[in-house]
Amino acid sequence: MGEAYIVMRRHSIFAVVCMGLVLVSISSSSVSVAFPVLMTDFNTNLVIAGWVLTSFQLVNTVIMPLAGKISETIGRKTLFAVCTLFFTVGSIVGALAPNIYILILGRVIQAIGGGAFMPVCAGIVSDTFPESRQRYIGLFTSIFPIGSIIGPNLGGWMVETFGWRSIFWFNVPLCLAVLALSLWLLQADRNKTRSSIDFTGAGLLFGTIAAFMFVLTEISNNTDGVNWPVVAVFVVLSICLMLLFLRREKHTATPIVDMELLKKKPFLAANIFNFIYGAGALGIASLVPLYLVEVYHVSILQSGVMLTARSIGAVVMSTITSFFLVRWGYRKPMLVGNLMIVVSLVLLGLRPAGAEGIAIFSAIPLMFGILGLSGLGTGATAPAANNACIELMPDKVATISGLRGMFRNLGSTVGITIATVIIHNFQNTALAFTVVFFALALILLIAIPTILNMPSSAEIKTF
Repeated sequence: MGEAYIVMRRHSIFAVVCMGLVLVSISSSSVSVAFPVLMTDFNTNLVIAGWVLTSFQLVNTVIMPLAGKISETIGRKTLFAVCTLFFTVGSIVGALAPNIYILILGRVIQAIGGGAFMPVCAGIVSDTFPESRQRYIGLFTSIFPIGSIIGPNLGGWMVETFGWRSIFWFNVPLCLAVLALSLWLLQADRNKTRSSIDFTGAGLLFGTIAAFMFVLTEISNNTDGVNWPVVAVFVVLSICLMLLFLRREKHTATPIVDMELLKKKPFLAANIFNFIYGAGALGIASLVPLYLVEVYHVSILQSGVMLTARSIGAVVMSTITSFFLVRWGYRKPMLVGNLMIVVSLVLLGLRPAGAEGIAIFSAIPLMFGILGLSGLGTGATAPAANNACIELMPDKVATISGLRGMFRNLGSTVGITIATVIIHNFQNTALAFTVVFFALALILLIAIPTILNMPSSAEIKTF
């Protein structure tokens, strides 16, 4: 009876942390589907509206590497509860937003909670299932896209039926349920540390990226001419903040980015790949609904249905990959998955040339198939990329997960920002998306050598 209770409790904990991740995933994919409506409702351009997506990714980028160390200091249970509260408050602010800038603020607050979910949940799962960490962290990857299945369809229906604010209100009761369950099921951490947290480094990193993104925004939002002196100031500011950040991380005792760790070949290769993967496979997904609405002229609900194919492909393939990861190793799934994503991007890029003549009924199954292929590629790549370097330092699961997430989100942030700049400055939207898709496909091909420099299997324990 005692053993059965322990097993049930462990799996209940797994279910609760997965609920939190799925909720973040539902929200992110719902906002992507609502993106075209947000632009119209607030009467703003693509570059400004793009901050609704990129602000979330930017804050995620900074929070992720901090989350592992914060969880070790205040405990995983406490941090999980705090994350849930931030995500709830951010959802309420987003739902009540009277203008695009308050909505961006709400997304920032959401991101403070959402950004810490993945590292702290990875730590919780690793602590709960130490004997089968690989499988459960891999399953983590396959469960996360469930939100991407629910989000586009539910979000598309809610936006068309109740308006875009409903996708934010939807989060509130679910967040409160996850909070209550986590307080009940998760045990208080006994092995807390008193290590300091590098908030100064985090601020410098945030400033570096934010200043760079502001430069791109100012150059693109040039209806009245570009204010080049302001651009120059922010370019210099971004460079100075980056140099200060690197100096800070080199000398502080508790860096958010362990420079010595990044110098080791497998970790450096993994994080370069995660940056490129974030831009080519994850970031661009946020703009696919806009692509479908603007180029193929489908409805918001139809764009959500098409995105479902990508999520289903990711869930199916990541589940299969997770169970066979030990047999297949890490490199093969990443190589195959990466090539699948490249092919899907090329196919997406080829279609806009004749998009105007394609009827809606023929575009839907076509896009369903292409996005399904993209999902299969993502599902093959993600579990292997998530586990590739953890076995080298299994005692630092949360830290490695935080670094991985930081580089992945940084790639996603930069990818979305540059893509919106390109699309905004093209007269022909279809041609702009062609340029973006082809460029990302090429970058992912260039990233293949980084995959070959990562560990090939779990048995590799040395650098």
